Amino acid sequence: MTISSTTTKNSYSGNNSTTAFNYTFYIPTNTDIQVIVRSSTGTETVKAEGTGSANYSISGVGSSSGGTVTFVTPPASGETVVLRRNTAKTQSTDYVANDPFPAETHEDALDKLTIIGQDLQEQVDRSLKLSRTNTMTSTEFTVGATDRASKILAFDSSGELSVTQELGTVKGNWAASTAYVVRDIVKDTSTNNIFICLTAHTSSGSQPLTSNTDSAKWSLLVDAASATTSATNAASSATAAASSASSALSHKNDAETAKTASETAKTASETAQSAAETAKTAAETALDDFTDIYLGEKSGDPSADNDGDSLTTGDLYFNTSNNVMMVYNGSAWQRTTPTSSDQTNINTLAASAVVTDMSMLAVTDVINDMALLADSDVIADMNTLATSDIISDLNTLATSDIVTDMNLLATSANVTNMATLGASGVVSNIATVAAADSNISTVATNISGVNSFAERYRVASSAPGSSLDEGDLYYDTTANTLNYYNGSSWSAIVADTDVKVLVSSNDSTAGFLNGKLVAGTAVTFAEGNDGGNETLTINAEDPTALAIALG
Repeated sequence: MTISSTTTKNSYSGNNSTTAFNYTFYIPTNTDIQVIVRSSTGTETVKAEGTGSANYSISGVGSSSGGTVTFVTPPASGETVVLRRNTAKTQSTDYVANDPFPAETHEDALDKLTIIGQDLQEQVDRSLKLSRTNTMTSTEFTVGATDRASKILAFDSSGELSVTQELGTVKGNWAASTAYVVRDIVKDTSTNNIFICLTAHTSSGSQPLTSNTDSAKWSLLVDAASATTSATNAASSATAAASSASSALSHKNDAETAKTASETAKTASETAQSAAETAKTAAETALDDFTDIYLGEKSGDPSADNDGDSLTTGDLYFNTSNNVMMVYNGSAWQRTTPTSSDQTNINTLAASAVVTDMSMLAVTDVINDMALLADSDVIADMNTLATSDIISDLNTLATSDIVTDMNLLATSANVTNMATLGASGVVSNIATVAAADSNISTVATNISGVNSFAERYRVASSAPGSSLDEGDLYYDTTANTLNYYNGSSWSAIVADTDVKVLVSSNDSTAGFLNGKLVAGTAVTFAEGNDGGNETLTINAEDPTALAIALG
């Protein structure tokens, strides 16, 4: 056969489960392979073929591609399995004279020579050797075993092999009458210094070795005093380094804390700016919402709100043609005049006591006060403040808790904090808020009108039960009616063409109704149907004041 592969060894790692390992080289007989298991600590054990727990079986003998070694017990994890060819260096081929040339036998002999050469090459590859261009006069030792004992193999000044000084060993504490060789190491117990032997000798005298008669035969390796000082200095340096590291860490933490505080302040400032912008937007939205409910003065019924959007139930406007307040019921505009049921309540106004009260309202001072409320600027301000969002916000500010909070802001500690707000960076952010000052001032200027209007007119699905005063108005979105509070209950106002007083029980007495009522300042009465179904019309020189007095 031919031998084309130069492989002579395979190596594997054990895993405590695998038992079969392949060898990829040719072996003529079972004895031509060596199985080695190397432990994790480096101990090598040569295994033997057999059936015992420490043995193996083999297959593929004589095959050019190799075969398999199967262990009885799997090699453990951490162990290394080495399969190497190890052919006996013998020649067993014998040619008989004059016999036919045995080609197979001759080829087997050549094969064995080849694999022996490969085995030797594997061993040579694992040995120390000179490179092809390096030379050495001799690799032969001329020194006998006795002279080589405890000596060092070295190279001399010419690069040739040499046996030189003793190996030397650590001998521990120095002692008298002791044989020391070159390179022996001892400790001087009187100084704790470490010495190395320069000249072989038998010791004598006493310690310290620096003053011993054999002092020239020793060389100082370690000066204990210097080593201690160095160790102390090193420890001090380590302590100082640790202190510096701790200080640096503290400074780092302080810096990070300051950074975090700065970022927090920035975020708070940005939040305040955003809140101011939101408040501005809310105020503008609230004003727009209110002007879409109260449409102001119109000469006729509008078909859309002030934004051009569809009308909604409860919308109001003042009709300048008839000088009456109009309300939208969801499908049409109607005058805010009383219903038949409310007429009875109006008749109550004809009583002398009520007439007296109404006369009191007609005095000049009261009329002047009402005229002030009818001022267009005041009405506009109340329109602005009458939105539900603004009313809610103003009511919130008036609560005792918020008043208490505002008092807290006046404490010295908070004053100090406010001073912090005076920093240039914070001032810049506050300046942004100040841009909305005009909107805030508008609300502050008209605060009384907002509070008054919010309590006087409300839109709801049911009658309000709190904060009630005579003359309050609310639009009932369920019944689509406008109602007023008479001091004890809510009464509906229905559509009609006139405001009049009727006394049905005395229709036959001419002038009866007019005789029962006394007109006051800026108020006049006109009697109709004298003596038959009499009517009494109340006329006011200032219709706005009269409407407020009745309402």
